[in-house]
Amino acid sequence: MVKTATKKKSKATNKPIHIVTIGGGSGQFALLSGLRKLPDIHISAVVSMMDSGGSTGRLRDELGTLPPGDILKCVLALSPHQEMARSVFQKRFKKDRRLKGHNAGNMLLTMLSRYTGSFPAGVQALAEILDVQGEILPVTIDRATLVAELTDGSRIFGESAIDMPRGHQRETIRDVYLVPHHSDAITVYPPVLKAIDKADIVILGPGDLFTSIIPNLLVPGLKEKLASISVPIYQVVNIMTKFGETNHFQACDFIATLESFTGRRLTGAIVNNRRPDDRLLNLYHKQKSDFVDIGFNDDRCPLIVEDLLETSGDIIRHDPTKLAGVIEGIIESALT
Repeated sequence: MVKTATKKKSKATNKPIHIVTIGGGSGQFALLSGLRKLPDIHISAVVSMMDSGGSTGRLRDELGTLPPGDILKCVLALSPHQEMARSVFQKRFKKDRRLKGHNAGNMLLTMLSRYTGSFPAGVQALAEILDVQGEILPVTIDRATLVAELTDGSRIFGESAIDMPRGHQRETIRDVYLVPHHSDAITVYPPVLKAIDKADIVILGPGDLFTSIIPNLLVPGLKEKLASISVPIYQVVNIMTKFGETNHFQACDFIATLESFTGRRLTGAIVNNRRPDDRLLNLYHKQKSDFVDIGFNDDRCPLIVEDLLETSGDIIRHDPTKLAGVIEGIIESALT
């Protein structure tokens, strides 16, 4: 079933609508940037802790800290000072040998975490500095490495290596799993479970399927919690495929893959139906990235199909305002 979302203004409620988002990376930044502007909502952002590239990876490897990069994006997305804060906190150091390549936000979050003695306390302190409305929760505070097993039996270790395949060809990802660093087990951060218990709606994605979304579901306890709740769970389907992860995927493939990791049916999926112009599609095609068509849908997962496209700066992404408008319509339909 394919339908168009009905957009309404939020009605006053006795308590804020509690939205839990689960993801990581730039996709979650776009989603949160839009949701932040909706009235009468409370946001809990659950964030993947498997990032291993760039400044984040260096801090993780050199200092043993949890990766700050995706958390920082969420803090900035939920801050009313977003534009100013991005210009300051994403500025990269160039002169000092040790600092070179790091950005100011990652360094500040790392220092706050070390001073307070815990990563979540550091996140809360940074959120306080930037007047964040809502809460930002690491999916786990146990350090782990993401591993992808390919169809030829080979394995790739680390989110950044999985995310940036080398060469022009790579086997398809068959499975992904987590390997703990210093303990026998990885557990979900308990406040995440409490947030889901209070949720009125859960949103998965958008973001790279195997490196931003699914890693959250691999943390023991989260998948089981999602299977136990009755509130609506929606997926925001990506606009473009990702080479090495979702080659040739259609919307139905994104949905089926995510359902295989959640272990339950999704309430629905939010899908963009506006194609970028040919010039931009050709630029992405050179990177082996293609537009995600709807494809075959057997009505098991209702689709909400809308124009969600934003292409400023020659980057294809979800428009935060359009995406938030669709979710507002879902809330109005489900809770009124």
